[in-house]
Amino acid sequence: MAGVHHTYDRIAEHFSKTREYPWPEVEEFLDGRGATVAVDVGCGNGRHTELLAARADRAVGVDASRGLLAAARDRAADRGFDAALVAGDAERLPLAADVAGLAVYVATLHHLRSREARVASLDELARVLEPGGAALVSAWSTEHDTFGRTEGFDTTVDWTLPGGETVPRFYHIYAPAEFRADLDASDLAVEDAFVSSGNCYAVAHSEE
Repeated sequence: MAGVHHTYDRIAEHFSKTREYPWPEVEEFLDGRGATVAVDVGCGNGRHTELLAARADRAVGVDASRGLLAAARDRAADRGFDAALVAGDAERLPLAADVAGLAVYVATLHHLRSREARVASLDELARVLEPGGAALVSAWSTEHDTFGRTEGFDTTVDWTLPGGETVPRFYHIYAPAEFRADLDASDLAVEDAFVSSGNCYAVAHSEE
């Protein structure tokens, strides 16, 4: 994820202020689930790590941006939840194998620049899931009204800071069939795949 952490370090403070609430799809996925250890890959400001902390004995948030990790630590202190917040890349998670009973990997996969890196990161997610563990994966989709395209493509999406400075962010916009193909090429077993609010989602497990 070379470069991604620099981008998000630059925008971390402003970005975090616009990411207060968890996604309803994540809340729905977590409803009725629990785990000893839960992992938030690409945790950002910790809005989903907070949900995991309420459903696991130990929650771990991983992000490449130290600026966003600082925001997550502030959120944990302000809102009173405990989580281990660690710096790491999605392609090489700093976690042991078979450790997580629950994981969320949302709005991060699409920042990886090559298909090889994206599938490798899905393999890493599978590696850290314990047998029977479940993960929710999401990425931006061509189904979003903004794009009007049917094939997956690479693009940049600017983030505008309060002073007017724009910071470009790399995205791979997934076609739903392509998203499923990358999941199938990985060590994850897909339980369900769907599109919601312009994003591709999958509920997956590590392959037996």
